[in-house]
Amino acid sequence: MLRHIVMWKFKDQTEGATKDENMRKAAEMLQALQGMIPQILSMNIGRDVTGKEGSYDMALEIDFAGQAELAYYTKHPEHKKVSAFISSVRSARVSCDFFVD
Repeated sequence: MLRHIVMWKFKDQTEGATKDENMRKAAEMLQALQGMIPQILSMNIGRDVTGKEGSYDMALEIDFAGQAELAYYTKHPEHKKVSAFISSVRSARVSCDFFVD
C-alpha cells in the first residue's frame, strides 16, 4: 500500500476568507474526493493542535493500492479543482509518499 501525506501552511487571509474558513473549505473539498475517486482506500485529514512555530496547519493522509492509483488521483479533474483552490490559499506545502505494509 502507498501512503500519500501532504501538509500545508495556510495564509491568514485570502480569497475573501480567513485562514480558518479556508482550512474548513479545503477539508470539506478533500473529504468529498473520497466518494468521487474509488482509488482512495482511506483518508484522514487533521488540523495541527500544537500551534508550534515549525508546525504546519493541516495534514492529509491517503492510502492507495500503489503508484498507479496515486497517479490516477493526482490527474483526476476533481482533485485538480481542490488542488487549485488550496494552492491559492496556502503559503507552503510539503509531501511524502511511501510504502507501508
